[in-house]
Amino acid sequence: MPREIDYEACLRYVRGESSLEEARAVRAWLANPANELLAHYWMSQHAQEPEPVRLTEDNDPYDYASMRENIYARLQLNDASPMPAASASGAWRRWVAAAAVLGAVASGGWVLYEQQQRVEPITASYTTPYGQTRVVQLPDGSEVTLNAHSTLRYTATTDDQAPREVWLDGEAYFSVKHLPTNQPFVVRTSAGFQVKVLGTKFTVYRRHEDARVVLLSGKVQVAFADTTKRAVILKPGELLQTSDKEPRKVVRQAVQAATYAAWTEDKLVFDATSIADLATRLQDIYGVQVVVASPALNKRKFTGTFPAGDLDLLCENLAATFHLQVVRRHKQLILSTSSLSHPTP
Repeated sequence: MPREIDYEACLRYVRGESSLEEARAVRAWLANPANELLAHYWMSQHAQEPEPVRLTEDNDPYDYASMRENIYARLQLNDASPMPAASASGAWRRWVAAAAVLGAVASGGWVLYEQQQRVEPITASYTTPYGQTRVVQLPDGSEVTLNAHSTLRYTATTDDQAPREVWLDGEAYFSVKHLPTNQPFVVRTSAGFQVKVLGTKFTVYRRHEDARVVLLSGKVQVAFADTTKRAVILKPGELLQTSDKEPRKVVRQAVQAATYAAWTEDKLVFDATSIADLATRLQDIYGVQVVVASPALNKRKFTGTFPAGDLDLLCENLAATFHLQVVRRHKQLILSTSSLSHPTP
């Protein structure tokens, strides 16, 4: 059973007080991208604790070469001897270096400010490549699942009166934890609206010129930057959608909400989806350009559920359903109603 890592375990590690077993567990925990933001938050807390900083020629807060050498030495798992004690400021720098070496801060951008090691509120950024999803654990216990080709930004705050805020480009599934302080959780987008919740599960989509919110459980309020629009409170099973093409129009309707979150279970679900919309989704998820040879084909509807990791199976079903010729190249799919058929095996 994996060892549970908490704030105190991480502090013991950076102070050089961990046992060999605990040090290994902490390093493995830091290497898990899902723990990146929580480690980020703990490190900012640790840095704000009042501890003297003693600068000498051998204690340069920006001596990253020494930091790397130090952490590489500590990563020797065969050395059973206790780790050497370290000053608080040195431990802080080693923690940053450890996470950097292990890849836990590949997209976090942890920054040290000034020689006093003062840490400002930190914005962490997480981006998923095409064809991959990612789970991000927030410090408050909430969980965000990012769909492919999406970016989430989060600003840590120690003020329990301030909203918990994230910024989303792309698509994400949110499972928000309710806090005893009723601290609101706000998702901001570039679509001219924000989603405010206290504890719920929902998806937010913002790509191209379209945006939508789908509520699976709980309650959310969608407030618009355009103050002439009234805020909307969604109920479970409802969708709210806007488009940059028609900024005054807001669509609200009942839907099968689970369909919009199926990607979190590695499923692609199409429910009377037009070929044009299907092409856009494949481009967003896989980074492939879909070329539809016939304008009439774009309007045809497609229904089916497929494993997210099996694009070939989807292509085979498209070809069989619409009697198409589907040519797949490196970064391109060509759908054609050409009279040329696939050769008979």
